[in-house]
Amino acid sequence: MTATDTTTAITVRKVTARIGAEVTGIDLNRELDPATVTALRAAVNEHKALVFRDVDLDDAGQQRFAAHFGPLTTAHPTVPSQPGAPNVLPVDSEDGRANQWHTDVTFVLNPPQLSTLRSIVIPPYGGETLIANSATAYRDLPAPLRAFADTLQAVHTNDYDYAVPPESLDQEARERRSVFTSVTYETVHPVVRVHPLTGERGLYIGGFAQRIVGLSSGESRDVLRLLQSYVTRPENVLRWRWAPNQLVLFDNRITQHYAVDNYDDQPRRLNRVTVAGDIPVGIDGTASRSVKGDASHYTPVA
Repeated sequence: MTATDTTTAITVRKVTARIGAEVTGIDLNRELDPATVTALRAAVNEHKALVFRDVDLDDAGQQRFAAHFGPLTTAHPTVPSQPGAPNVLPVDSEDGRANQWHTDVTFVLNPPQLSTLRSIVIPPYGGETLIANSATAYRDLPAPLRAFADTLQAVHTNDYDYAVPPESLDQEARERRSVFTSVTYETVHPVVRVHPLTGERGLYIGGFAQRIVGLSSGESRDVLRLLQSYVTRPENVLRWRWAPNQLVLFDNRITQHYAVDNYDDQPRRLNRVTVAGDIPVGIDGTASRSVKGDASHYTPVA
């Protein structure tokens, strides 16, 4: 795929069959012309995740690039931003490791539509980011299971037990968790979300999805585990090995991601900037609804 106008010619090359493409021929430090933004939007719609090597961006440049796709969110509903950069969230191994499958901030009513990650400090080994295509996962479901998923809604919240019980945490980790849950958010989303631009259906679950509406906690765990197993099938996953000065842009509406904790005690730091999203809608047209927590300080509705 190539998009050309008077100023920019870009090339988009697939990385795997189902997800991911590398983009070349573009300087992300420059203001992008409308044709280039349109081409990038089409590419992320198709490939779900775009990778840019050898980018020369600082925090301001990352924010400027992300803003081509819509208004930015602040860094996070509860977690502090990078000092002096209210739209930038440091994803730093020293502040904990998010080694679980999730879609960014699904516990609010309108989670981000797009996320950008930029490599700052990269360990000498490990530290990959996995990104999964939840649209191909949905298409992989057997027809009876797909029809069942179409009817479901899930409760997403930031107040849950994570992968580590509280009693196993040290004081610093307990304080970080206290900040993350300082305001409790709870939102009901469709389990199958319709992408507003492509019309694709994708499984909209991940780590913040804690319960299926109308089912017990045990039944919910079983159903979510079954559906999640289709998302994380290897053929649906891009495994990106970071190098210095890289940026990844992915569609937060139809992917999940996972930061692999396989780099011992080496430092790892990425900076995240996200673009405000719309309110999810299921296949019957029912929109998500907020149950608890006001996130208007964090994100406008796109």
